[in-house]
Amino acid sequence: MFTGLVEDIGILKAMQSDRDSMKITVQSAKIAEDVKLGDSIAVNGVCLTVTYFTEQMLTMDVMPETVNATNLQQLVVGDSVNLERAMPANGRFGGHFVAGHVDGVGKILCKRPVANAVYIDIELSEELTKFCIPKGSITIDGTSLTLFHVDTNSVTISLIPHTYKETVLGMKKAGAIVNIETDLVGKYIVQHLKKGQATPIITRDYLAQHGF
Repeated sequence: MFTGLVEDIGILKAMQSDRDSMKITVQSAKIAEDVKLGDSIAVNGVCLTVTYFTEQMLTMDVMPETVNATNLQQLVVGDSVNLERAMPANGRFGGHFVAGHVDGVGKILCKRPVANAVYIDIELSEELTKFCIPKGSITIDGTSLTLFHVDTNSVTISLIPHTYKETVLGMKKAGAIVNIETDLVGKYIVQHLKKGQATPIITRDYLAQHGF
């Protein structure tokens, strides 16, 4: 489990790809300082498992499903990535519940400054926007953000100067593909309601027919 509060920007130092999977090595002394084999690290919001590490480097495998569903397949050596270690049980919870399970990708449509913030419009599929509500939470490339506007096929978020500088979102331009994880609680609610659609609507006639 993660919070969506990016701890460091890592640099992709090596990448091995075959037809369906990848192995990536990311440089980040801050993240590597207390890592152990098998630890979970969110890389651009994707939960990956550490399989090898040094004082500066972390190596992780990326399985086919993750390659196909995220923007990790577009990475090239030298790219920057958002990094977050799994949330400790005794740690402060400052973001929102983030599983590191990316629901899909979106495309940055435009970025525009508004006072001390930068507004970013992101194109999403309707399949993703149905889990989005104004003032709700969304994770973009592993960054916990608040939704300011939701349309059928797009959302708008706002970055304060700190987030703009300390995450890869500040580096990305219009056309860039970003990983999207919608609100975990919202997904459970929508799924529950979908399952309940077959339940009869309770009316006076329905109650009378069933002896009430």
